[in-house]
Amino acid sequence: MPKQKGLVKIEGSLDDITFFKRKDAFLVRLKGGVSKERIMTDPAYKRTRENMSEFTNVVDSGKYLRNGCSVLVKSAFDGTLSNRLVRTLSVVKNLDSTSIRGERKVAVGIETAAGKQELKGFDFNFKSPLSSVLFAPYALDTANGEVTINGLVPLDMLNYPPHATHVAFRTAFMNLDFGTGISAIRYSDVSTLPLDMHESNVSLVPSEVPPGGGDSYFLLLVEFMQEMNGILYALNDGNYNSLTLLEVV
Repeated sequence: MPKQKGLVKIEGSLDDITFFKRKDAFLVRLKGGVSKERIMTDPAYKRTRENMSEFTNVVDSGKYLRNGCSVLVKSAFDGTLSNRLVRTLSVVKNLDSTSIRGERKVAVGIETAAGKQELKGFDFNFKSPLSSVLFAPYALDTANGEVTINGLVPLDMLNYPPHATHVAFRTAFMNLDFGTGISAIRYSDVSTLPLDMHESNVSLVPSEVPPGGGDSYFLLLVEFMQEMNGILYALNDGNYNSLTLLEVV
């Protein structure tokens, strides 16, 4: 029985394919216990082969997106990220109205306005969506990736975890081509503020516009820290950290 590869494992079903864990292994099987050879050759299972091909494209696309911004993802993600991203990108793939069944691709669906809208606002940490963490208005300039948060009063406008003393903001501007998997990303400096009642204006500008083709993705990371003896430490509990895909253009 084939095994799942990669760091993030999937459990559940999609179309005719079931992903499950047995002891220490994550496995893949087709519903009904039909042999792989029959699935791959029997004309009766043509639709299943088509589903498998499209699902592979969706999984690969999710990997491209996660890997492209992995520096930020490691600070704010949850155990459902891979499954949620597969579901979202499956919707994007279905928006490919030009390819034949079995060959629909995320790279085509994302070029539609509806495809971009589907990914916009995606939260990498389901436990901590941006809307439940940051209560101050922000603005994004898609020309250079700058994010501004004006009039921020941290204690009033952030949902912060116990023991946190500071908040850190960072943005990223990424170009990603789902067709090739090639991406390039540039980050802003980290802006760190104490959790107090002082009003601040935050400006986060990536170092440059990244090279490469595909579409542009703009991300915002909100991470909480604790100061101890003059040194800031990332909290072990990442449940409150937020990473959100602000826009796709």
